[in-house]
Amino acid sequence: MELTERQQKIVEIVKKEGPITGEQIAEKLDLTRATLRPDLAILTMANILEARPRVGYFYSGKSTGQIIADKLKNIKVGDVKSVPIVVKEDCSVYDAIVTMFIEDVGTLIVVGDDGRLEGVISRKDFLKNTLGGQDIHKLPVGVIMTRMPNVVVAFPEDSVWLAARRLLNHEVDCLPVVRPVKEEPDKYEVIGRFTKTNIAHLFVELGEE
Repeated sequence: MELTERQQKIVEIVKKEGPITGEQIAEKLDLTRATLRPDLAILTMANILEARPRVGYFYSGKSTGQIIADKLKNIKVGDVKSVPIVVKEDCSVYDAIVTMFIEDVGTLIVVGDDGRLEGVISRKDFLKNTLGGQDIHKLPVGVIMTRMPNVVVAFPEDSVWLAARRLLNHEVDCLPVVRPVKEEPDKYEVIGRFTKTNIAHLFVELGEE
């Protein structure tokens, strides 16, 4: 975030003399409190300054990186997840590849008839098996997919930061977003997907804010 010259002066005053009231800041800058109100609002919303009733403004001490990290930890996967692109276990590899290209995704989520998560299949899985010379019109995705419980998932209440770490640590481009089935806690119902594209969209939105 790029601050104006006046906003930078306000931050320096608060750093040196905070906590300090808005009236005192205005007096030091030889301005009215009303003139400073928009600047103080911007600095407070950006978490550069914090304000407490009957105390005044003080410097939060947070860097831009810390502010972004805090936002990512407060945004939940359920707020940014996408619609899941799913196929059944008996779907042929050929049909799954067609679905992948039509939907423009890098990973398909494999579900059972009841919508429960069975596995995932990625571009790498398709490439590895098509190069093997097998008949992809007859080969079902259930034979080559990564099966539960070896699938890395995200829950809607997880932070975006935590889900992004899972993507990086496990070197995958998609996490099925799931919730446990009440009758069978070790089974999951698929309710979305979380991908690197979701992260990119989120950063663009944060930048526009």
